[in-house]
Amino acid sequence: MDSTLGKFELKAQDGEARRGSLTTNHGVVETPVFMAVGTKATVKAMTPEELKDCGTQVVLGNTYHLHLRPGEKLIQKMGGLHKFMNWSGPILTDSGGFQVFSLSQLRTMSEEGVEFRSHLDGGKYFISPEKSMEIQMDLGADIIMAFDECLKYPATDEEVKKSMDLTYRWLLRSKAAMTREQSLLFGIIQGGLSLQHRKYSLEQVTSVDLPGYALGGFSVGEPMHLMHELVPQVAPLMPKNKPRYLMGVGTPLDLLIAIDGGVDMFDCVMPTRVARNGTLYTWQGKVSIKRVEYREDNSPLDPECDCYTCQNYSKAYLRHLFLSGEILGSRLNTIHNLHFYMALMSKAREAIEQKRWKAFRDFCFGRFVPASQTT
Repeated sequence: MDSTLGKFELKAQDGEARRGSLTTNHGVVETPVFMAVGTKATVKAMTPEELKDCGTQVVLGNTYHLHLRPGEKLIQKMGGLHKFMNWSGPILTDSGGFQVFSLSQLRTMSEEGVEFRSHLDGGKYFISPEKSMEIQMDLGADIIMAFDECLKYPATDEEVKKSMDLTYRWLLRSKAAMTREQSLLFGIIQGGLSLQHRKYSLEQVTSVDLPGYALGGFSVGEPMHLMHELVPQVAPLMPKNKPRYLMGVGTPLDLLIAIDGGVDMFDCVMPTRVARNGTLYTWQGKVSIKRVEYREDNSPLDPECDCYTCQNYSKAYLRHLFLSGEILGSRLNTIHNLHFYMALMSKAREAIEQKRWKAFRDFCFGRFVPASQTT
């Protein structure tokens, strides 16, 4: 067994912003890192080779969806998720908790776990902390998330407290069920939008020695400014010698604020989902490619970007593809957005190393964050 597996090295720090590296079974992850979401063992519209070309380090798989189809046992038989989807880098799988709890009309929860009906065929399934760990280990993930309860916003204090305690008990069961040494188990801190509750959950979860810890329960419908205020208060309280992961977030602004508060890892469907809807992030600002002003625009989407899309195609062509409903439009847009996100993380790592993080952060705010969002 590799003695460096799970090692997190803090290489530089500028204010609360951190530059580090995490050693996994499929390579070293340089942080801050944005992880591409591949819900059903594929990042929509992208090949693994294109993901690597964009600078992607880690791909996510979704425990709930892969459990339902094609099933973790089939994937295990095919050689595990890495071989099944032809991805040689690290893979993180979520616990399935967020997806299960979003099925509010189709689930029944107990101390033991959650019984739910498949959104595909209505069939009955049951996921407990032990079952979630079994699924994720069968998939062969490098980073595995503990099974937790994710409350929707808003929730009462009583609901939040009850949920935090259940999440802690489920964390203990998740850790006890872990038998695959190559997989790194992360615990999830909950607590809603209360700093007091977040501190309580943080103390519970970090009392269990794990390779890393995550902040869950954000970006679930709450006003974004509340998340922007709370994350920088909570993140610095998390263990300094372990990676800090903010789950399911978000926009470039979200990432910058969270990095500024000391967060290391991110994932979100945002860049790929909005790409398919014609929204693109550039160093000049956010672009809606469907706008009529681009009808005869022969310039690249982003003159500062060296991605395949920007090097080869015009705004006019991208607009034409989008309005025509062509698959190539989704692919080219996704290539660009993921490249932009990976470049943002690369530049952030470099800025922290060179002790110029604040200048870079402010530069980004000025370039592509609307003034109304920075106030």
